[in-house]
Amino acid sequence: MGVPSFRFPADRLPDEALLSGLATGDPELAVIFVRRFQRAVFGVAVAVTGDRELAEDIAQQTFERAWRHAQIYDARRGSVTTWLTTIAHNLAIDAVRARRTEPVAPEDLDALLDAVTDTPEQWALADEASSRLRDAVAQLPREQGRALVMAGIYGMTAQQIADRERIPLGTAKTRIRTAMGKLRNTLASPNRGDHGQ
Repeated sequence: MGVPSFRFPADRLPDEALLSGLATGDPELAVIFVRRFQRAVFGVAVAVTGDRELAEDIAQQTFERAWRHAQIYDARRGSVTTWLTTIAHNLAIDAVRARRTEPVAPEDLDALLDAVTDTPEQWALADEASSRLRDAVAQLPREQGRALVMAGIYGMTAQQIADRERIPLGTAKTRIRTAMGKLRNTLASPNRGDHGQ
């Protein structure tokens, strides 16, 4: 009779151990790693891009980047989930910006604002700073939030926002400036709900 194996089941390994296994190129650990995090990574990508096919590409790029950079992961800066979803979020924003020559429909921006405030991205990036930022964006009047998203996520200029929203250039600039001021006040305040009008 052989010696009983006391090997810890790979699918129950801590996240950091799986990431270390990914760095060594262990195929079993790589599959378990991807299965464990694919929902969160894909959720962030689809929330930002609104495109399932593009989100699948971004998820794949995220795992490739995690594999290449697993050795530089620093647990002091956040969990493996936060690290991965931040990679996915940044790749998704880059993909959206690369496509910004395509027109942005106003109804898509409303969905994007909802995505920023209440989606898988919310629980995937649930650290204090991102939570406060989402809360602050959610408190903005809709037209200011839209202008902020167009400028910050889509990388649009004030003139492009004015054209897209069919408003004067000065109004677009005011919306962006006012939204940024309110965000600064909210994020600087010790109490989340306290911000200037």
